[in-house]
Amino acid sequence: MRILLHVCCGPCAIYPVKFLRQSGYEPLAYFFNPNIHPYREFSRRIETLREYSTLAGLELVIDDRYLLEDFLAAAMRETNRCLACYRMRLEQAASYAAETGLTRFTTTLLVSPYQQHELIRKVGEEAGARYGVAFEYFDFRPGWPEGVVESRALNLYRQPYCGCIFSERDRYLKKR
Repeated sequence: MRILLHVCCGPCAIYPVKFLRQSGYEPLAYFFNPNIHPYREFSRRIETLREYSTLAGLELVIDDRYLLEDFLAAAMRETNRCLACYRMRLEQAASYAAETGLTRFTTTLLVSPYQQHELIRKVGEEAGARYGVAFEYFDFRPGWPEGVVESRALNLYRQPYCGCIFSERDRYLKKR
């Protein structure tokens, strides 16, 4: 069964792709991440995802629109910037799934122990309902360590922060 897998980056896709395939799904990887800053980081994550998808035999669609201003405007309107980020990405993933005739979608965001799973689930279900596709919640977190080990073995670029300018600030400001 086909499923759209919203992918934030190559390393985070490793375990979800393995899990989904072992569970009888064939994922179509979909990259849409206008939150990633700066542009060089955005480009590097696309390049790494292409590298991983080739190694994994993973069908990949990349939406390379760099909608930084849209993301920042949405994030500044919310008290929880992650809500704006999840909503922007999962709305687009649900829309793309519906456009391509897929009936379900999920996201690699669910592999990270640093993400807000219940909020992702809520936003994913709302987006799915809006576009007539089911959001499949999977707790991929148990596979996080395995994905880290494998991404290092494959020599894939591993980003040091979630992606947005705020997470970059929070990551490096703490070290000063």
